[in-house]
Order: sequence, then structure tokens, then C-alpha cells
Amino acid sequence: MYSLLTQLFLVLAFARVVAFVANVMEKITSEDLLRQYDAGQRNFHNCDLQDAYLFEANLAGIDLSGSNLNRSHLPYANLTQATLKQVHLCFAELGDAQLCQADLRQADLQGANLRRANLRLADLQGSNLSNAILQAADLRGANLAQCNLQGADLSRANLQEANLAGANLGGVNLFRAQQVDLSQALTDETTIYPDGYHS
Repeated sequence: MYSLLTQLFLVLAFARVVAFVANVMEKITSEDLLRQYDAGQRNFHNCDLQDAYLFEANLAGIDLSGSNLNRSHLPYANLTQATLKQVHLCFAELGDAQLCQADLRQADLQGANLRRANLRLADLQGSNLSNAILQAADLRGANLAQCNLQGADLSRANLQEANLAGANLGGVNLFRAQQVDLSQALTDETTIYPDGYHS
């Protein structure tokens, strides 16, 4: 008969194993993802799609929460109204992608290429966009509150009615960005303003 302390230890150990297994990402290929999506599947939580090739893929409304898409290739992809909470998209190629009304809260987009991406009304609260390329991106009405945008390139981006409250804009390039409200953003001497000048 196990002692009470031993039983407690076994229960805790089992709980840790269950938690570990639950957090292990499922490796899935781009082809399998597209096949399952076309069959009507939309939930792809915690999938490992690192280096995936999804050029021009139609993935509107997909849920990839917690998934790994680091270095994935998604130019011109349709991710309208996609759920991408806490997704990893470091150094991903998302140029000209449709991310209108996407949920990207707490996503990691460090170094991602989002040139000319449509992020209108997207929720990026708390996301990491450090060193991301957002040149000429459509960010009208986007929620960028508490984002880390340090070193990002937002030149010629449209930021009409975008929420930048508490966003870190240190080293950000906002040259010729449109309709930027910096009243609640965190800027410093390295921030390049829309007129091309530093503070």
C-alpha cells in the first residue's frame, strides 16, 4: 500500500505527463493541412507547420492557435478572420496576405515580412512584431495595444484609427505612414516619425 505522500507524488507526476503530452505539437504537412481544411476542418491548435509552403492558400476562418509557423511561406494567403492567438510566425513570409479581422493576440511575429498585408481590424494586442516589415500594410482599425514593435518598418503603412496604446515604438520607421496617433504609444529618440524626423 502506497503512503499518502507517495500517492500524491504519483498523482502530480501523472498530471505533469498529461500536461506535457497535451502541449506537444502535432507535426502536419502543408498538403495535409490544405486537404483537411478543404474537407471542412478548421481547428488546428498546436500544430507544427514550421517552414510550411502555403503560397496563396485559402485558409479563411482557420484556427491555428498556439501553432508553430516559424519561417513559413504564406504570401497572398487568405487568413481573413483566422484565429492565430499565440501563434509563432517568426521570420514568416506574409507579404500581401489577407489578415483582415484576424485574431493575432500575443502572437510572435518577430522579423516577419508583412509588406502590403491587409491587417484591417486585426487584433494584435500584446504581440511581438519586433523587426517585422510592415511597409505599406493596411492597419486601419487594428488593435496594436501593448505590442512590441521595436525596430519594425511601418513606412507608408495606413494606421487610421489603429490603437497604439502602450505599444513600444523604439527604433520604428514610420516614414510616410498615414494617420498615425502616437499619443499613447511609447516612442524614443530612435523612432522615425512620418515626416522623416526623430523626436
